[in-house]
Amino acid sequence: MKRFLKMYQVEQKIFFRSPDVILFNLIMPLVTLILITIIAGNKNAADSGLTYLQSAYVALSTVGICCSAFMSIPITIVECRSQGILRRMYCSPCSPARLLACDTICSGVMAILSTLILTVAAVVAFGYRMPGNVFAYLAVWLLTMISMFSIGLMVASLCRTTKSMNVATSLLYFPMLLFSGATIPVEVFPAWFQAIAKLMPLGVGIDLLKSVSMGCYDRITFPMITLIVITVICGTIAVKTFRWE
Repeated sequence: MKRFLKMYQVEQKIFFRSPDVILFNLIMPLVTLILITIIAGNKNAADSGLTYLQSAYVALSTVGICCSAFMSIPITIVECRSQGILRRMYCSPCSPARLLACDTICSGVMAILSTLILTVAAVVAFGYRMPGNVFAYLAVWLLTMISMFSIGLMVASLCRTTKSMNVATSLLYFPMLLFSGATIPVEVFPAWFQAIAKLMPLGVGIDLLKSVSMGCYDRITFPMITLIVITVICGTIAVKTFRWE
C-alpha cells in the first residue's frame, strides 16, 4: 500500500503540472459557466424546464469526465506502452497494473476536482440550488464517470500506436465535448440535433443527470441501463484486448 500511495502521489503531481489538464479540466468549464450565466443565466432553456444556469451546471459538470476519459487515460496508457514502460515494469517487481490504477484514479480525481470548482462557483457566485436530491445526483454522476472511463480504457487497449490513439481520441473527444451538450447547451440545438446528442454516450449521461437534478425520476431507468451496458461491454473489451506491449 505504501508503494501504491507513493506512486499515486508522483502521478498526481504530474497531472497537476500538465497545462493541458489544468486548462481543459479545471479552467474551461468554469469560464464557460460564467459566460453562459452572464449571458442567459435565469432565462428558460427552451421547453426543458431548466434555466440556462441549471442546464449549464449539469452539462459542464461532465467536462472533467470527458477530458479524463477520452484524453488523459488513453494518452497516458498508450504512450507508456509505446515507450516500453509497461513492458519493463511487467518484468520488474513493480506491477504495471499499479501504474494503470494510479493513472485512472488521478484522472478521476481531476474530474471530481473540476466538478467541485464548478459547484462552488455556481452555488456561491450565482446562487444555484439543485431541486433534486444531491445524493442521487452524485450516484448517477459517478455512474457516468465510470461508464465514460470504460470507453477510454477500451480505446487504450485497442490502440497499439500513438498515431492510432490520437485519431481515436480526437474522434471521441471533440464530438463528445461539442455536440453532446457538455459545453454548448443542447437546448439551443435544433430538435433533430438534440436527438443525435442524446444518443452519444456522454449525451445519455447528461440527459440522466439533468433529470435527476430536477427530481424527475420517472425517466431515468433506460439511461441508467444504457450506461451500465456501456460499462460492461467496454470494460470487458478493455480487459480482453489489453496488452502490456
